[in-house]
Amino acid sequence: MSESAQTKSETASARVLLVDDHDLFRTGLRNLLEERGVQIAGEAGQGDDAVRLVREVAPDVVVMDLHMPGMSGIEAIRQIASIAPLTRVLVLTISDQDEDVLHAILAGACGYLLKDSSVDELIRGISAAAIGESLVSPAIAGKVLQQVRATAGSPEAEETIRAELSERELDVLKLIASGKDNAMIAGELHISPKTVKNHISNILMKLQIENRIQAAVYAVRSGIV
Repeated sequence: MSESAQTKSETASARVLLVDDHDLFRTGLRNLLEERGVQIAGEAGQGDDAVRLVREVAPDVVVMDLHMPGMSGIEAIRQIASIAPLTRVLVLTISDQDEDVLHAILAGACGYLLKDSSVDELIRGISAAAIGESLVSPAIAGKVLQQVRATAGSPEAEETIRAELSERELDVLKLIASGKDNAMIAGELHISPKTVKNHISNILMKLQIENRIQAAVYAVRSGIV
């Protein structure tokens, strides 16, 4: 199966909950995604409604704005991560503010896209979220890691990383933190993309974190990169 066919298959099988307080935007987004074969499990206009619907319809992916009346998107992400750890949250917002990005990722979002992204980028983001990977544009990821670098390091995190991970897993983690995708990591370490995926799964499990962007934040905070 080609990569584009696989992405289409993964996206079509994912059940998606749309969360945005602008009805017109949400309706347009629903129409665009349904035209591409995406199953829409429901819609919500506020964070608390999103949390309730996650309990009721158990979507695979939540596409969520950050700034809404009532419960914020950040708090909704935090609650969704707590009550439904297998449901992945992809942020779709107009805000590229460093603080919003960092808080969303640390709250548990597995992807962060801006509303000027193309439909194809959004489809890729949903597909990545559906299989537990993350899609954060390089510019956004760079901002997150730059902000983390500006904060105090965490010696405890470095101890945990060095105690838990093998040398090869440590190599993979450093490359994740430098912004490399799976194919680039595979090429640099002369291993297969499947082996890279396995290493990343082990890293997330051992460090008890949700996704690769959180792994990158953890690595930068520890000072190993």
